Amino acid sequence: MIRITQIRLRPEEKPECLEKKIRKILKLRREESFHYEVVRRAIDARRKPEIYYSYTVDVSGLKEAAAVKRSGSSRVRLEEPVRYRFPKPGSSLLAHRPVIVGTGPAGLFCGYMLALHGYRPILLERGMEVEDRCREVESFWQTGRLNPECNVQFGEGGAGTFSDGKLNTLIRDKDGKNREVLSIFVKAGAPESILSDGKPHIGTDILVPVVKNIRQAILQYGGEVHFNTRVKDILVENGRVGGVVTETACIPADVVVLAIGHSARDTFEMLHERQVPMEAKAFAVGLRVEHPQRLIDLSQYGRQAAPDLPPASYKLTAQTTEGRGVYTFCMCPGGYVADASSEEGRLAVNGMSYSGRDGKNANSAVIVSVTPGDFGSSHPLGGIAFQRRLEEKAYALGQGRIPVEYYGDFKKWVKAGGKEEAHSPGQTEWNAPSACYPPQNKGRWQFAPVHEILPAGLNRAFVEGMEQFGRVISGFAEDHVLLSGVESRTSSPVRIHRDEKGQSPVRGIYPCGEGAGYAGGIMSAAMDGIRTAEWIAREYKGVTGE
Repeated sequence: MIRITQIRLRPEEKPECLEKKIRKILKLRREESFHYEVVRRAIDARRKPEIYYSYTVDVSGLKEAAAVKRSGSSRVRLEEPVRYRFPKPGSSLLAHRPVIVGTGPAGLFCGYMLALHGYRPILLERGMEVEDRCREVESFWQTGRLNPECNVQFGEGGAGTFSDGKLNTLIRDKDGKNREVLSIFVKAGAPESILSDGKPHIGTDILVPVVKNIRQAILQYGGEVHFNTRVKDILVENGRVGGVVTETACIPADVVVLAIGHSARDTFEMLHERQVPMEAKAFAVGLRVEHPQRLIDLSQYGRQAAPDLPPASYKLTAQTTEGRGVYTFCMCPGGYVADASSEEGRLAVNGMSYSGRDGKNANSAVIVSVTPGDFGSSHPLGGIAFQRRLEEKAYALGQGRIPVEYYGDFKKWVKAGGKEEAHSPGQTEWNAPSACYPPQNKGRWQFAPVHEILPAGLNRAFVEGMEQFGRVISGFAEDHVLLSGVESRTSSPVRIHRDEKGQSPVRGIYPCGEGAGYAGGIMSAAMDGIRTAEWIAREYKGVTGE
């Protein structure tokens, strides 16, 4: 395979221009035919406002070594394509079908791979199937009536279903898992463009039918998926798992995959009681910040976004004088801030986008790193207690609605050490809160002293980070920027121990995905789900009698 990198096209140039450039780079005669595949397409804004798309392509159908030599270009090389391969099965037999707890990306992809290869897994989900879940979430946004078992955090598809749906990851893809996950998404109905986009994205509106189709594939391959089925206990004997207990049944199992998600607090508590080894881990908390999307477009592109360019995004990091890391997280171009609560009397927010990313505002979480030393406890679940305290404050301050404050007010209070009363700078057209929430969520916010949610040290770090970001993106730290709180579910506050073969010290338990502390987003969770399926397959060749 011939790989060519850094082929630049203007956004308005048609696809046939790419073929012409390939032919020119390889110095091909007009009668020479070839086939090419776009591997990656990313925006190059280094010379803004002059914007380009930069392509990486794989070319076949030629005498490859001769073509590379003839081109004489450092951008042209021979490349061996990485093809994903599921491992050969082990030698042992399972006495019972594998059980997977949770149907977020980790659980779904683990279940898909196991079902595809004949293991007939049983997936248990405490929430509803994705179609009913959408109706339940929309009802919550409209009325404020929370279903603790089915919400933005719980239900088929996991927390990522109601997010920006970003499908990029920083994990190096040595064995093709990344591409395999994207290919499965495409097979389930996602647009083929995610296979080559530098920053692939599926909005909530597309994720819903895609998740449903992955479930249908699991069923087609012999798996089972049970909804409204919360695992309330696990059976452990002589250091090995024996099954799981739900509200209505005891299901025997010698393999249990814990793909429980980062918000399954009651499940973490149950696992700790059953002496499944785990530890508190560092994560980050903060607030959602919002700007008009056109402000971000002007900063990143040097001009307004045109129909041939997507709404611009950003990623910012800072280090404070007190040693805190501050960074933006889950940036949502043209997105909304959503109530992502999962417990009564506690409130958390998240960002989300639909596939069109056509909202007036951009938003992201500006979050501050926290470690177990911040939790006020050495308990393995100390991070959960810390999250809950913040969410209780947010709920109380907003009286059950999303609390909102202008950054100017927030900064004045923090700079004065809480001794000066802030005065609102007044609402402007571009930051009106009614533009910032999903249509179903309008009216579910209220102005409140958001500066009271986080501890003083985190507030200082937040302001210091915002001021640094304002020197990178003009207008980022203006007084009229809207803050919403609290962003507390950035990643799991817990890591469930597992060894190099994916198992807990309680044998037969396979901690998996973001909730177990081994992923940080849709893609990395899905890849960890596949990795867990591989570990199971290397150990077992199937189920007794099947």
